[in-house]
Amino acid sequence: MKNKKEVLLANIGGVFFLFVITLVLRCSITLFISGAEASSAPGRVSFHGEADGPPPGMEAVGTSHSQHPLCFSDSALCLAPAGCAGCASEERLFHTLFSHYNQFIRPVENVSDPVTVHFEVAITQLADVDEVNQIMETNLWLRHIWNDYKLRWDPMEYDGIETLRVPADKIWKPDIVLYNNAVGDFQVEGKTKALLQYDGMITWTPPAIFKSSCPMDITFFPFDHQNCSLKFGSWTYDKAEIDLLIIGSKVDMDDFWENSEWEIVDASGYKHDIKYNCCEEIYTDITYSFYIRRLPMFYTINLIIPCLFISFLTVLVFYLPSDCGEKVTLCISVLLSLTVFLLVITETIPSTSLVIPLVGEYLLFTMIFVTLSIAVTVFVLNIHYRTPTTHTMPTWVKTLFLRLLPQILMMRRPLDKRREARSAKTPKGVSRGPAKGKVDHHREPPPLQECCHCHQPKEPATGKRRLSHQPLRWMTDHTEPSPEVEDVMDSVQFIAENMKHQNQTKEVEDDWKYVAMVVDRVFLWVFIIVCVFGTVGLFLQPLLGNTGSS
Repeated sequence: MKNKKEVLLANIGGVFFLFVITLVLRCSITLFISGAEASSAPGRVSFHGEADGPPPGMEAVGTSHSQHPLCFSDSALCLAPAGCAGCASEERLFHTLFSHYNQFIRPVENVSDPVTVHFEVAITQLADVDEVNQIMETNLWLRHIWNDYKLRWDPMEYDGIETLRVPADKIWKPDIVLYNNAVGDFQVEGKTKALLQYDGMITWTPPAIFKSSCPMDITFFPFDHQNCSLKFGSWTYDKAEIDLLIIGSKVDMDDFWENSEWEIVDASGYKHDIKYNCCEEIYTDITYSFYIRRLPMFYTINLIIPCLFISFLTVLVFYLPSDCGEKVTLCISVLLSLTVFLLVITETIPSTSLVIPLVGEYLLFTMIFVTLSIAVTVFVLNIHYRTPTTHTMPTWVKTLFLRLLPQILMMRRPLDKRREARSAKTPKGVSRGPAKGKVDHHREPPPLQECCHCHQPKEPATGKRRLSHQPLRWMTDHTEPSPEVEDVMDSVQFIAENMKHQNQTKEVEDDWKYVAMVVDRVFLWVFIIVCVFGTVGLFLQPLLGNTGSS
């Protein structure tokens, strides 16, 4: 029994000895770690005697040493680390400041004094610009700076603590809202912390996503500029209670992320004192004007350049000869391609009925352009296939389209060599030239004896041979030709008249074809001029409009 008691006591003593050693080692490690943190952690007094504040976003509300994970309640086992003293100071400071603080009362010593609030906007992202609903979505940081005399302390009484971060719902805040908010909350949520300084200065910078109303003019789309404003001001306090002062003259864009479609050209801020009709007091607001410009490269490549190509394809219709029979086919093909293109890009163009965008006007102009080309082509083909049996060419058409316009358009009609060749091969007897007819009429008749031979019976061959040497007109006037000769003469006269009629018909048809060619050339130049000036106007009109507005 005695041996068993000694063994049990020895075991108990060993366990107690190990427990004491473990506690000593733990306290030593705790003191070492706490000392290292106290020398480097923000919010503690540094070696230079300056109090460094904690990094933004970290909670700095004071906590007791019993709540610190490295502090122990049993002082007999280990000493409390040095950092716990700072925690106790912050907790004591927090309770001192907010024990009798009312966050619903304006922080002024005199009721007649206004609270001066310095205000600034920093933009981080231009999220979206909705042209249809006229809404601009932005991601902003709103910086508020004001002084609260009830939140002042002496840093020497609280271990050199000069700054303190507290929840924003614990302090009084100015009720600054976005007046022209379109969707969402008008007021910024107070879930972030505010930075307090020992002299009572408070800095509160909450982030917010606003969807503001922005009246947009998309007349010059996709080369448009928009001027969207953000109007901030107190919702309930007038100027006698809150006086807003703007920090700087422009929006802070140091942390701005570039947008792929819009570029912020300028973002200036202005302070306004306005007296509304509802109230007698004067209210102060700060308005930031965002002058943004659309980046048109996407729309130029995918929208404007294809329209230009389709428009210039229409011009080729008037250069295509009418005899090929493909003029109307080309016009309809261009019209179908333009229609399919319009169906594809309908969702790209802002759908609004307030104004017609410039690109919409150009697409409408191109559609009318192609449709008019079809009508002109049908009219030209109708002129091209006219004949003397269906139409008679008026005198003014001959004067205008066969003489005047070809000279203006520098068109030279080619000579009809076949007509000259046919005129050269026409027989003298059937010629309609006045000189030849005159010679035939004045030719002296043959002697009487030669004429008497015609009544003497001769061989047919000899008579024909002698008859062939006599003039045709004299024979028809002074002799009675045989039936065979009359048939031959009638056939020759019929052939000559038929050839003359065919030549006249061919001349009239050629004149109608030439008129159609002149009309084609006129509309070719007209469409080229209209297409070029329409395209140039597409690019110059936004430039002139923006220059005039600026």
